[in-house]
Amino acid sequence: MKGIEKGSKNVYADLGMPDAEKMLVKAQLATKIAEIIKQRRITQVQAAELLGLTQPKLSNMLRGKFRGISEAKMLECLTKLGRDVQIVIKASSRLHKTGHVSVLSA
Repeated sequence: MKGIEKGSKNVYADLGMPDAEKMLVKAQLATKIAEIIKQRRITQVQAAELLGLTQPKLSNMLRGKFRGISEAKMLECLTKLGRDVQIVIKASSRLHKTGHVSVLSA
């Protein structure tokens, strides 16, 4: 039996997937979009129309199949759902020179 291994905060990186950080950001954005759609109690068809997506494309995004959808499009979806989006750029607090991207929701 293999022991339990503690993962990082990024399941995509743990699985060795390419563009792991980008995929995590998209997953976080898709989660927020799904939450807002649920809170509004609208159907995927209604949401897709509002967001300028086809229903199948929205459905795929909400199920984690978002490789064909840019972060910019996802941010646009959030604004169409009545959310303000702020992008903050700051110096990295990490020891190495490369920063990272994260999603915070208020």
